[in-house]
Amino acid sequence: QVQLVESGGGLVQAGGSLRLSCAASGTILSINNMGWYRQAPGKQRELVAVIVSGSGGTTNYADSVKGRFTISTDNAKNTVYLQMNSLKPEDTGVYYCNAVAWVGRSVHYWGKGTLVTVSS
Repeated sequence: QVQLVESGGGLVQAGGSLRLSCAASGTILSINNMGWYRQAPGKQRELVAVIVSGSGGTTNYADSVKGRFTISTDNAKNTVYLQMNSLKPEDTGVYYCNAVAWVGRSVHYWGKGTLVTVSS
């Protein structure tokens, strides 16, 4: 089992920055990659950014956040971060931390989410 706890959401004006954190605990060694998803009101959850473990930190971003968001990890703290700059009102939503673990099959774990609100 993997437990994920997000923090760092809040209210920010357009153009501002926030950094989200996600602390992982449990069977950490089983994790293959970690990422951030978001869900805006009335919309489906979408991938924001992902970082792959053991691959030199290969990252992938949604086109809408490329150049503005950066995903990173601190392995010593079992934490993944999402640095969000130049925030736009359309970035508003609940941001969820995700971990994919391999235990004979892929298993997805989710945090409870943290709300990001960007005012215009």
